[in-house]
Amino acid sequence: MVEHGGRTALVTGGSRGIGLEIGRQLVERGLRVLVGARGAEAAEEACRAIGPRALPLALDVTSAQSVAEAVRQAGELTGGIDVLVNNAGVSLDGDLRPPYVDEDILRRTLDTNLMGAWRMAEAVVPGMVDTGYGRVVNLTSSYGSLTLMDSGRHPAYRISKTALNALTRMLAAELSGTGVLVNAADPGWTRSGMGGPAAPRGPREGADTPVWLATLPEGDGTTGGLFADREPLPW
Repeated sequence: MVEHGGRTALVTGGSRGIGLEIGRQLVERGLRVLVGARGAEAAEEACRAIGPRALPLALDVTSAQSVAEAVRQAGELTGGIDVLVNNAGVSLDGDLRPPYVDEDILRRTLDTNLMGAWRMAEAVVPGMVDTGYGRVVNLTSSYGSLTLMDSGRHPAYRISKTALNALTRMLAAELSGTGVLVNAADPGWTRSGMGGPAAPRGPREGADTPVWLATLPEGDGTTGGLFADREPLPW
């Protein structure tokens, strides 16, 4: 079933786990998908798994130069990016809890989980505004919800997702009325490189809410929200 023919989506961290499944489901909905991954071979392998409507894109979200080059290449390949799924992320915390902090882990986590998404938005959103259409989905976690926060486990990861949630809200407000919708999705604890084999959800289930937000129809005003299982979560 083709619902979004002609649209192009870029999925960061798209070569495995939830990112790979998001790409697969977007292709099922008729989109062309750019699979962003730091390793070109990993991106190419993912595209072979997804099918001919997927294209590999070398992309390191921690490098402004890599982001700029990848977006330039995306423009040459497809003419532009209509949907951005900021899926690339890391969880580097061990058992450390506040008030103790490993500054290196905190910086590296923020550089990927927050700044990576911010770099991508800065590079891609202006083109969406120009065309009057865009969907930005930031993969987050209930661990970043101030309302639901109940422990200090994984402090760098939690802080990064809380900050990403704030970026989601600010972008949504700034882009109100432009046709660009910005939302955050919590995929839940999902079996992946980050979630591990014990997680109760499979990638297909984890990808459902991000894909739903990435394919909101024209005229839908859903923006500035945090969702899990297609239902709102408190910030």
